[in-house]
Amino acid sequence: MAAISAVNVGHVVGYGADRYTQAAIEKFKQHFGESINVHFVFGGTAANVIGLQAITRPHNAVICMEMAHINTDECGAPEKFTGCKLLTVSGEDGKIRIDEIEGLLHGVGDQHHVQPKVISISQSTEMGTVYTPSEIRALADFAHRHQMLLHMDGARISNAAVSLRVSLRAITADVGVDVLSFGGTKNGMMYGEAIVFFNPALAADLKYIRKQGMQLASKMRFISAQFGALLSNDLWRRNAEHANQMAARLAQAIEKIPAIRITRKVDANGVFAIVPRECVLILLKEYFFYIWNEATSEVRWMTSFDTTEEDIEKFAELLRKTVG
Repeated sequence: MAAISAVNVGHVVGYGADRYTQAAIEKFKQHFGESINVHFVFGGTAANVIGLQAITRPHNAVICMEMAHINTDECGAPEKFTGCKLLTVSGEDGKIRIDEIEGLLHGVGDQHHVQPKVISISQSTEMGTVYTPSEIRALADFAHRHQMLLHMDGARISNAAVSLRVSLRAITADVGVDVLSFGGTKNGMMYGEAIVFFNPALAADLKYIRKQGMQLASKMRFISAQFGALLSNDLWRRNAEHANQMAARLAQAIEKIPAIRITRKVDANGVFAIVPRECVLILLKEYFFYIWNEATSEVRWMTSFDTTEEDIEKFAELLRKTVG
């Protein structure tokens, strides 16, 4: 917010041709490498859709997890705006496996079938797990051998990097990712996401696609200033580290409650648990969270950059009282 206020002075050229946007792009290059191409948009769905639209044609397909955000939580926007079909695979831990992808390639070259062009992964995953650098490299190598590209939905990439104790580059540019949706909002920004192309040739038409997609901000400096702050002085890392620590604290606080069972490994800032159905309804009156699986009464609890230790203690105490 201080960064937004600081640039709210005087007049600058619009649509990203300002010194604040150029400074933010330089920050991205410090973290991801000099050869990248970066474009700012308003939200995460736009980052995913426009990034995918730039590297596909309507007869292509995008391979992703069943529970991937692009498949379940973007109201069909990826399919509407890219024209591509989403081909999904399943996985208990939220991660795509190569053997699951291989079966989707049987129609390559056949005019009767969509042509797989992109493998899209989420980091961290929708299940709160993280891909290791070696897992990402294996997927990238597989994609490139089959003339495909690797897209990463990095809405929570900062949480993944902190969990793995690596740099942002170590799980993107260094391991073969082609296009990244870099998340700002979920790690402390007021609004704004970035699309990062590690091969600038893939972004040749991006400026037109972004404009048609209604994502070209006239006063872009207000997005750029936030990224400049987030990527300076390890703020991105501190925010994500705090969120991850709060998730670990929540898991520790509830793991000894007999009626509660934590169902997933807590790698980043998500805790998944099975809670008695009647207790879920009581908890929802006080706190907002998603029921992940209605059939099993599995819920998802997310912590964030602004979650406090007091928040965790109050929630855990209510949980203990609710389940008796």
